[in-house]
Amino acid sequence: MKWSACVLAASVLVPSMLAQSPATRPKILGIAHMAVYVSDLTKARTFYKSFLGFDEEPFTLKKSDGSERIVFIKINDQQYLELFAEDPKSDGRLNHISVYTDDADRMRTYLAARGVKVPDVVGKGQTGNKNFNVKDPDDHTVEIVEYQADSWTSRESGKYTPATRISAHIMHVGFLVGDLDKSLQFYDGILGFRETWRGGGSPAVLSWVNLRVPDGDDYVEFMLYSQLPPPDQRGTRNHVSLMVADAEKAVEQLEARAALGGYKREIKVQIGVNRKRQVNLFDPDGTRIELMEPVTVDGKPAASSTAPPPRRIAGP
Repeated sequence: MKWSACVLAASVLVPSMLAQSPATRPKILGIAHMAVYVSDLTKARTFYKSFLGFDEEPFTLKKSDGSERIVFIKINDQQYLELFAEDPKSDGRLNHISVYTDDADRMRTYLAARGVKVPDVVGKGQTGNKNFNVKDPDDHTVEIVEYQADSWTSRESGKYTPATRISAHIMHVGFLVGDLDKSLQFYDGILGFRETWRGGGSPAVLSWVNLRVPDGDDYVEFMLYSQLPPPDQRGTRNHVSLMVADAEKAVEQLEARAALGGYKREIKVQIGVNRKRQVNLFDPDGTRIELMEPVTVDGKPAASSTAPPPRRIAGP
């Protein structure tokens, strides 16, 4: 074969090989935010700002009538809580969870190649970041976001992080999962999360499964169930976990603010099944905010449960 013919053959073969190669997953770097519905923005602000200490708001989004639709509670430059001033839909008080990636367009292509239903294009949100939504096996909305240099998020980098905030990092978000195998196929098999621990409220039945994002330390926590709780009882399961270095000191701070924040529930330190000290708090609509230390009480890892997952009971 002549040299020119070889070049021509190669020029046809290489694009063909690239077209047939499987799409690769871009990085998933961490938990971006959890979004929850709130029934009263004034009460929610008192809880998250006066009580938890996130007393500076970076930005809000408005409805067409000029009223506030979404309030952003900044945890750090990459992580937020989003408070939706809307009526809850089908997932209790949970609106969606979000993870951030280094390439939203390539993530959309990758997920489409893996059979996940995705939008035709990656959009840009009102805050200026690239994002799109997919659904997990339990119909939870999972937002994929890529932070942009010209976004509101980047504009406020290094700002709105007061010393009063009870935590500076979201460790994990937890949400209800009915079919463990299907959820593992989605979060592990497709998104690349890696299981780190299993725990149970009893030695006979599995209750929780933790999976770390593939390119960071944040994780999701599957809250397993046999029968789906009614919407008004899902706030304890669908939760966000904020890291604190010292749970006892966190309680001291919260008790000093309780009257100002109008918080009337008991505030106490507990040791979880994972042998980490934690404090469970609840916003005015019953969504659980968990404060947790990053290590176990003695620095040794908690044993992982070998119990089977609960047998799901048909229901709503």
